[in-house]
Amino acid sequence: MLSGPVNGANPPNGDSNAAAGSGLNPAPSPMEAHSGYRGADWTPERLVFHQNLESFAERVGLVVGLQSNGKISQEQAYAEIRKIWRHLKDSKDELLNSKSRPQ
Repeated sequence: MLSGPVNGANPPNGDSNAAAGSGLNPAPSPMEAHSGYRGADWTPERLVFHQNLESFAERVGLVVGLQSNGKISQEQAYAEIRKIWRHLKDSKDELLNSKSRPQ
């Protein structure tokens, strides 16, 4: 349902610099993290999981918005959130609980 890339980052007229002179900040790319990971136990795996966690939060917000505006049912919203929760849990298991990583 929400698995594809987000399109439409540029203004409709194709002028990607339209907001530059107006003092508005352009929308961040969906591929950019919202914030940096600053944990004392920083590793590349923890950074990737942090980005996955931010993506999960953003997608849950989108699903809730769709449901609130009547675009999808509560059952569909629940199923979608459950699906993206499983992806987050799998990424945690793979990135943070991996027994094969060197210590």
